[in-house]
Amino acid sequence: MKTNPNKKNSLKHVLFGSLIGTTIEFFDFYIYANAAVLVFPQLFFPSSDSTMATLESLATFSIAFLSRPLGSAFFGHYGDKIGRKFTLVAALLTMGISTVTIGFLPSYESIGVAAPLLLMLCRFGQGVGLGGEWGGAVLLAIENAPPNKRAWYGMFPQLGAPIGLLLSGGTFLLLTDSMSNEDFMNYGWRIPFIASALLVIVGFYIRTKITETPSFENSKKEQEEVKVPFLELVKSYKNQLIFGTFAAITTFLVFYLMTVFTLSWATSDLGIVKRDGLLIQLFSVLFFALFIPVSAVVADKIGRRKMLILATAAIAIFGFFFSYFLSSGNIVLVTIFACIGMSLMGFTYGPLGTFLSELFPTTVRYSGASLTFNMAGILGAAFAPMIAIWLAKTYDVSYVGFYLVTAALISLISFLVISKDEHKF
Repeated sequence: MKTNPNKKNSLKHVLFGSLIGTTIEFFDFYIYANAAVLVFPQLFFPSSDSTMATLESLATFSIAFLSRPLGSAFFGHYGDKIGRKFTLVAALLTMGISTVTIGFLPSYESIGVAAPLLLMLCRFGQGVGLGGEWGGAVLLAIENAPPNKRAWYGMFPQLGAPIGLLLSGGTFLLLTDSMSNEDFMNYGWRIPFIASALLVIVGFYIRTKITETPSFENSKKEQEEVKVPFLELVKSYKNQLIFGTFAAITTFLVFYLMTVFTLSWATSDLGIVKRDGLLIQLFSVLFFALFIPVSAVVADKIGRRKMLILATAAIAIFGFFFSYFLSSGNIVLVTIFACIGMSLMGFTYGPLGTFLSELFPTTVRYSGASLTFNMAGILGAAFAPMIAIWLAKTYDVSYVGFYLVTAALISLISFLVISKDEHKF
């Protein structure tokens, strides 16, 4: 997988190459999220208590967030040492193989406790793959971008999240509509996991056609390489790592509250049927996708930090309205709630990749951006659905909103105190 340093990436290859990979990765990631709510509690965690089975299933969902920093450290090391291209291909294959394997796993009824253990192992692999994928895809875009359009280029890999979610949710909706519940639980849920192999093949082909980024090539020519990027990060960029992580936690929390928690709460506690729950989620994702490019345009005009501060403040205000929307059980109010939340998600998610990448120099950028993003995933998302369900059932759904407000305040403080050093590209 050699790279020709004299060949430049075309705009089409850069943007499509960054988008296709994250779309595939997030499709794989989200079909697990849907299955963790709709399928896995019954097939892998049989229990007389449906709430406990759901919590056990969501616990395996969190494993990927715990393994993502490992993927960031591993793939980030090689991404900063030998290049973005090879690492992106390896991360894509790691994620793809783990996802396809889930589609062939036997249930608890067939092999007992080995079934959830194998599921956990595959989920671990998904996390490692995505931990390496996101940072590389963002760098592929912004390290090829003009200085005044970094947020615009950097939003293309971010679009992979709503597109992947639309594909995964749409696939589950199509399957549940076209087959009986018995057939869906027996074999239908396996189809999207296995079919993802086709997407991985497409992504693999496109990624092998991409050359290295100009920033990485220039860094190599100037012999700026560091021996161990992770150690250099801890030694010289602690401020960026710590506060970059806290700055990003609200982005993760609002997303998983609006998807996994809302879908679970709407279908289990508000009496909304699964099909309607999926339709609400898919409709709201359109707003997520719409406001990612809008936020990128604004971020290139007023600055990434300012854009993210404004978006986070709006999310904090939104958190106070959880009870009003979700306690009513009114499907119209729930839909409005989901659309507002996902619009805010688009505003905060669009510039985030560019902002985190700009915190670090080229020599440690892959490792730094990936680690901050995925450490934020642990704090903001790994246990968010479980915590939210526990708060809603133990106290009231308004406490889920206060949970979001608290995270937003932490992120706002972090944006204000984080290092403002500029690094060349």
